[in-house]
This record gives sequence, C-alpha cells and structure tokens, in this order.
Amino acid sequence: MCPMPSAEMTPASRHEPEPVRPAAAEPVRPTGEDEIARAGSELIGGPLGRRALPGTSWWTPVRVVALVAIGMFALGLVQKAPCYHSGWFFGASSQYTRACYSDIPHLYQGRGFADHLVPYFDKLTGDMDYLEYPVLTGVFMEVASWLTPHSGTIQHQEQWYWFVNAGMLMVCAAVIAVCVARTHRRRPWDGLLVALAPAFMLTATINWDLLAVALTAAAMLMWSRSRPVAFGVLLGLATAAKLYPVFLLAPLLVLCWRAGKWREYAQAVAGTAIAWLVVNAPVMLFAFEGWSKFYTFSQERGVDFGSFWLIWAQNTSNPPSTGFVNTAAMVLVVLCFLGIAALTFTAPRRPRFAQLAFLIVAAFILTNKVYSPQYVLWLVPLAVLARPKWRDFLIWQACEVAYFLGIWMYLAYTTSGDAHKGLPTHGYYWAIVLHLVGTLYLCAVVVRDILMPERDVVRRSGDDDPSGGVLDGAEDVFVLGAAAHPPRHAAHAEAPQVDWGRPLPPSPEGRSL
Repeated sequence: MCPMPSAEMTPASRHEPEPVRPAAAEPVRPTGEDEIARAGSELIGGPLGRRALPGTSWWTPVRVVALVAIGMFALGLVQKAPCYHSGWFFGASSQYTRACYSDIPHLYQGRGFADHLVPYFDKLTGDMDYLEYPVLTGVFMEVASWLTPHSGTIQHQEQWYWFVNAGMLMVCAAVIAVCVARTHRRRPWDGLLVALAPAFMLTATINWDLLAVALTAAAMLMWSRSRPVAFGVLLGLATAAKLYPVFLLAPLLVLCWRAGKWREYAQAVAGTAIAWLVVNAPVMLFAFEGWSKFYTFSQERGVDFGSFWLIWAQNTSNPPSTGFVNTAAMVLVVLCFLGIAALTFTAPRRPRFAQLAFLIVAAFILTNKVYSPQYVLWLVPLAVLARPKWRDFLIWQACEVAYFLGIWMYLAYTTSGDAHKGLPTHGYYWAIVLHLVGTLYLCAVVVRDILMPERDVVRRSGDDDPSGGVLDGAEDVFVLGAAAHPPRHAAHAEAPQVDWGRPLPPSPEGRSL
C-alpha cells in the first residue's frame, strides 16, 4: 500500500512561495558587525552586499578558510627558510637572530630517531634518558621518522625530518581552521581569525603542539553537534598528545551542573578516559619508565622561559624551589577554576562553553612555570570561539608576536658571547609582561561578556551557545545569587525548531515570519 501524500508533496504546496528564514538563522557576515573586518575587506573588494547569495559558489566559507590557513602556514615555512638552509646547523645565535628556531630538527638526532631508537622503549645516550613527550606525540614523531630518508648527511636527514613534520602539521593546521569555522554554524567566517593569526603562523612548526590543538578543535566541534561520546574520545586522544586538553572537562562540569546535563557529561568523561587509556596502556605496561618520563620531567623541570616565576627567580636572593613552584602553580589553577565555577553559577546567563574553555586554559598558561612560544597555539582556536572580535584578537596577537620576537632576541643575546647581539635580560622581562598583559586583557574581555551578555558578539547576533551542543538553549536547574531570581529561565528559553522544508505559518500581520 502506498502512503498517502503529505501536505508537502501536493502540487499546491510545491507552488507556494519559498519561506523567508528568520534573521536568527542567517549566516553572520563579519563585515556587517565588525568594523575592522569591514575595513580589511576593502583589500578584496569591500563588504559582502546584502543581495549576495552565500553558498551559491564553490568558494564556500569553510573552503576559503582552509585555503587561507594552508597559505599562511606556507608563509610560516618561508619564515623558517634561513634556518632550514643554515641556521640550525652552523651557529646557535643565527637561528635566534632570525627568529626561525625549531625543536624538530634538533630532536631528530637528540631523541634517537636518527639511530632508529624506539620511543619510550629504548634508552637515549644524550642528556635525556627517554623521550619526554606524551605517547601520541611520540607516535607522531616516530611516523615522521619512518617517512624521512635515513641516508646522506645528518644535516640532510634533519632537513627532511623537519619538512615531513611540517607537511603533517600543515594538515593539523587546516583541520583546526575548518573545525573552528564549523563549530559556530552561523559564524563560519570566524575561522579566518585562526587562519590569519600571525602568532599561529610563526609558531606552527616550532614543536608538535598542533596535533593536540587539532584534536581539541575537533572535540569542540563534536560537542557543538551534541555528540558527547565523540567529544570525549577526541579529547582523550588530545590529552594523550598534550596535557592541557583535559582541563576542558573542568568548565564543562560546572556548565553541565547548571544545566542538569549529567548524562552527557558522564559520557564525555568516559570517552576521554577510555581513549586516553587505549593509547597509553600498552606503553605503560611494557615500558613504564619511558612512559612516565613526560610526567616526571614536567615535575622536575625548573622555572623556565616565559613565566612570571622566571622574573621572580632571577630577581631575588632566595629564588623559589621547583617543589614550591609546582605546588603554588597547582593551587593557583585550582583557585582560578573555583573562580570560574562561581562565575558560571552566578552569571545572569549561563556562559558559553568556549568562553570557559578559553579561561581555564589561559589560567593554566598564565600560572605555569614555563611558557614556550608555541603554547599560544593552544589558545588561538579557543580565543576565536570565545571572543570572535577582530580588534581584541589582534591586540592579543600583537602581544604574542612581541613575545615571540623577544624570546629569540634574548636567546641571541645570551648566546652571542661578548657581541651581545639581541635583547638584554630586562628587555626580555618586558616581553614576558607584554605576553601576560595581552592574555589577561583577553580574559578580562571574555569575563565582561559573561557578566554582560549583551556585549557578547555571538549572543548579540541571536545565538545562545553555538559551541554548547546539549547546553545550547537548555534551561538552568542550578544557579546561585542574582541569577536564581525569577525569571531565571528567560535567557535560556529554547528557540523554536524551524523546518525549512515546509512553509512557515503567517504572522499576525499576514506576512511570513
């Protein structure tokens, strides 16, 4: 028996005028809401016209963002060219004066890849007894070693190893930009902030951090699609590549607490734990000493570049011990999390997931005993999702670029002997302060957006929490302070679901909604 034709299948309905989408469903045009984006668009012909038809061309926002990200990554490779040809091999100071340093070629021989040693299982002969990286990063490094020709001079091999890693990291960079472009469905052009970020381009091939950043960005995308298990699996893999992604579970806890989404949170935690164990358990069981090197090294490592602890340690007659700094840094992160939790429960409107994710990772970076220049990569996609405003983003990026140049000029100063080429110690302190102030500035703007939701550019354009998944539009079940006073759910009223395949009902004035 054939089914009766539905209303949508009747000839009359096929001739009905196409419904007009409500404004809240239209893609956000950055040139229409951001003065800097509007001014910058003049370089490519000006803002998008209001009669333009997005999506009718091959040049979709996601494709444009991906190609721009690859292009900027390629410019970063060009910036490393002086070191590729000579700086990594024929002089310590030249790789700093030209700001093109990378760990990758140096660790090819220094961590046993040139000698076909197996990470975590084979002991090294240099200053490090085992590879000091998490397991999934070690796998990434080993795969790149398999693809590297082990013939010719060691310089030739190191060049190939860096080049192979750069190709693999370029894929990660494109994944990050695409995931950010797709996380906020109505704001795909925000991905250009990632693709065009100058600090992203400059630091992409210093180390292997892009692997963890790509997995974290993919996890954020899965959560925005209400897939908590996939989110957890990807976050577990990211944590197996770098420690910082696991911190995202902390703000997610308080958000799910406020919204009563315990089942989804449990699924996310379970997925994270299982994925992390699947990657780590084999190495833990058969090479525990090598596996644990990353964690013991992180604890034993002293105060290092980029942190406010370094300024303290170098300007006192009684510098803090490593044990004290470890404990103090952990206490500061816990206090920051408690502050974020209080902010979450008392905010007039439940904060967006991306906002809290940025704040907790920024808190870890600001209080940590070391800040390597590539750590900025951790924050770039989270900053874009938390505060997609060109002015604030570029202010922060300017501070990070200044720090990027500052650390290399400082190292040039310390390695150039009596020539003292570069930035003296106190100049480097100012570079550290600039990095701290820039990050704190962006944190302050995000906190302001949480306390004053009407200032949040994402919510001002009609969304609630595009990266929130099951949290998007959900009602609150636990709030404190002024947020607990009626009407407590008005800000989180669920938006009506619109079926774009059928005509919309007429409004009281007789027009389509």
